[in-house]
Amino acid sequence: MGWHGQLTLNYRHEAPRTLVHDRHEGPLRVLASLYPEGPGICHNVLVHPPGGIVGGDQLHLTVDVASQAHALITTPGATRFYRSAGETAEQHLVARVAAQARLEWLPLETMAYNGTRAINHLSFELAPGAEMMGWDVLALGLPASEQSFVQGRFEQQIELPGLWLERGILDAAHPHTRQLLASPLGWDGQCVLATMWWAAGQALDRPRRERLIDAARHCVEDSALLRDHSGVTSPDERLIVLRALAPRTEPALALLKATWSAWRAIGWQLEACPPRVWNT
Repeated sequence: MGWHGQLTLNYRHEAPRTLVHDRHEGPLRVLASLYPEGPGICHNVLVHPPGGIVGGDQLHLTVDVASQAHALITTPGATRFYRSAGETAEQHLVARVAAQARLEWLPLETMAYNGTRAINHLSFELAPGAEMMGWDVLALGLPASEQSFVQGRFEQQIELPGLWLERGILDAAHPHTRQLLASPLGWDGQCVLATMWWAAGQALDRPRRERLIDAARHCVEDSALLRDHSGVTSPDERLIVLRALAPRTEPALALLKATWSAWRAIGWQLEACPPRVWNT
């Protein structure tokens, strides 16, 4: 029997403070709420004491951010999907952001170990007037140890209902997967895929959207290692997407953090305030 964990986070604004009420069952939980930027922005760190997710584990996270509230959620380290003996490990997130609320979903990398069988689904529902930044960094195998992903299956889905749906299945045993990972039209031999997005519940005004796009492109140009494997697009007036391929997680996260800092300043007139756990 695997671990079955559920965590519910409800953020509300009681001027001048963003408060959170959390309820959990099983091992998934948050540390104390932190306010390094003042009372209006609540920082939470998700923790999973077992240290990794194995076959049979099921983790479910629900996040609700009420009007005027601002939540920043991160993790203290990588989310690790370990090798499975046969069962599938699952992690599901559903986040709902109300009008005039903000969410920053900024977990550290997800590592799909060789031999894993895993599902990772993320869904973000934005009301008109809501805004969010989010990112996802997927590392196949153990890049730092040069251990490749040659066995296993990893399914990932990122969804903003009615706006964006991205779903991919990497089955290491399938020849098409091997071609995708090796081809310059796919992962080009890289083992880390980083995806970052700015999303809104209604169309961004064009000058603001263009400033956000330009800022992300400047960050890409400043990344000598990743500029040839990165790009920024805006497939919809409500969405901006940055993608990068990398040989390791560190340069990918550095690019995302630089973009996060720039987007905060342009989009919300906020200085970057990196969570302390990023430095441990």
